[in-house]
Amino acid sequence: MIILLVYVAIFIVSFLIVRFLVQKTTTDYTALKTVTFGDESAVTSNRVASVVSVLTIFLIWGSFTGSVLIPRFLHAPGPFVGETSFTYTIETPEGARDDATIFVRVMGFGEETVKFEVPPGDGIAKDDAVAMPASRSTTIIYDKNDEVTRKDGARLVAIDGETIGPDIALNTDVGRFALTEKGAITFAPPKGLQMEPIWLPPPEAVVGRVIEIANDGYRDSTLWKHLGYSLFRVIAGFFFGALLGIPLGYAMGLSNWFRGWFEPIVEFMRPVPPLALIPLVIIWFGIGETGKIILLFLASLWIMAISARAGVSGVNITKVHAAYSLGASKIQILRNVIIPNSLPEIFTGARVAMGVCWGTVVAAELVAASEGAGMMIMVASKFQLTDIVLMGIILIGVIGFGIDILMRRLENLLVPWKGRS
Repeated sequence: MIILLVYVAIFIVSFLIVRFLVQKTTTDYTALKTVTFGDESAVTSNRVASVVSVLTIFLIWGSFTGSVLIPRFLHAPGPFVGETSFTYTIETPEGARDDATIFVRVMGFGEETVKFEVPPGDGIAKDDAVAMPASRSTTIIYDKNDEVTRKDGARLVAIDGETIGPDIALNTDVGRFALTEKGAITFAPPKGLQMEPIWLPPPEAVVGRVIEIANDGYRDSTLWKHLGYSLFRVIAGFFFGALLGIPLGYAMGLSNWFRGWFEPIVEFMRPVPPLALIPLVIIWFGIGETGKIILLFLASLWIMAISARAGVSGVNITKVHAAYSLGASKIQILRNVIIPNSLPEIFTGARVAMGVCWGTVVAAELVAASEGAGMMIMVASKFQLTDIVLMGIILIGVIGFGIDILMRRLENLLVPWKGRS
């Protein structure tokens, strides 16, 4: 929730600053239009906002992971690291009380936890020492060297002078204390807001993994080979899905019989997630490369069919009437009216289908794959190598974003009439 609030705050502040600076230094000719709200041509991507958005994500990422790439004054409060102590009070069955001190050494992320000892001191309760990692809790057997233990009927009654019991937890400057069912101490030092590397590594750790795997490879394959296999599978699955889905969509948009025949199939398969098809794909096509491509083919097929059908249905009927009035045949209407006017919808569907294929490739590469970005992610997750998991996710996102930009450019080149009546 704190991260979300920080993100929203940066969004609002940057919006106000950029808007103020733009109004002072430039003339917004788009705003001079009579109508801007609802006019797609009046809404263009603000490059400054895009840059600030990406920088904000990396700033938050680095701040909440203690990254060396972010100035220390921008770091979120980290977990307590160092030495601390607290005093506990025990009470014997006879009513006698005694105090002892537990010395705690909290090690930083990635540091080895080394045990240490302190002099036990005098009295019934003895001093002791505990070593633990940061941002974790630990159970302290406080009476393991006491003269009177819990087995003898002794019980813990206070920590640092404050009463504690089975149903009473304490929050102090040292940390949080509670008692287990058997009376041992559960201690958690202040955790701060930074995340452990096992949950979210800092950006430099992910970059280091990219360099390492690019040079040395991962699971006997180079990084480029892994990405190449994933890219090949996605493009092959999308290509065959578009090759069958676009004609199918045109047929459903132009023929009552085709629409009635295939609409139940398409509408039934459209909401079925590709992940649910993995068992059938394995049974029918095996665990080889064919099964992976067919899974991606099925992920894109229904999207392309629906987008092509929507493109046909969205053609302005006055254009069709105009073509007929000029003596055009059905083939000429298809070639010169329907296909050009349906291409914007098809390109939109293609971009969606490509995104779904990239999302499905991770699941497709679960099927006995030895190469691929998805395979890297899944294998790394089993060994809690979060930096490799993040690396794979980021690379898939970057490649997918690059393909989307390429398809937008291709759409602008091939369909310059998009948005014009």
